[in-house]
Amino acid sequence: MGRPSLVGSCVRPRQAGFTYIGLLVAVVILGIALAGIGRVWRTQAQREREQELLFIGREFQAAIGSYYSSGGHQYPQSIDDLLEDKRWPEPRHHLRRLYADPMTGAPDWTLLQAAGAGIMGIASSSQQEPIKKSGFPKDEEAFADAKSYNDWQFTYVPHYGWRRHAASAPPASD
Repeated sequence: MGRPSLVGSCVRPRQAGFTYIGLLVAVVILGIALAGIGRVWRTQAQREREQELLFIGREFQAAIGSYYSSGGHQYPQSIDDLLEDKRWPEPRHHLRRLYADPMTGAPDWTLLQAAGAGIMGIASSSQQEPIKKSGFPKDEEAFADAKSYNDWQFTYVPHYGWRRHAASAPPASD
């Protein structure tokens, strides 16, 4: 038999050490990449919820306008009145369903009361700061100054039509 080779015994421990360090570096890089992807995903999900809030706000606004103009020029007393308007022999449905606030995940809307009586609009109950700060349609330009989603207020003002405004800009009075 011969002597064991010293070359083979010295190389293996060094290769194992480099492999371990390489694996640790790969895990750190993967962790950083996943954290970045998580932030991007969370931001994209919030942007989608913002678009949903704008859609639902407009739906509520149109339903309030429909309720107001369909009889008596009065605002609904509750959201239930939008779901089933019992002022008529055949109940009318101004709103298809009770939407949940996309920012909170619950139907916990802030109801905006009219000066006389009833609900003239809704707003999200979320105090989270919006990502969207510009690019709003003309009737929603006040949303650009909003500090929270609760400032995105969707109201119906009868002789002005549909109005969307931020909490800092109250609607014109009758």
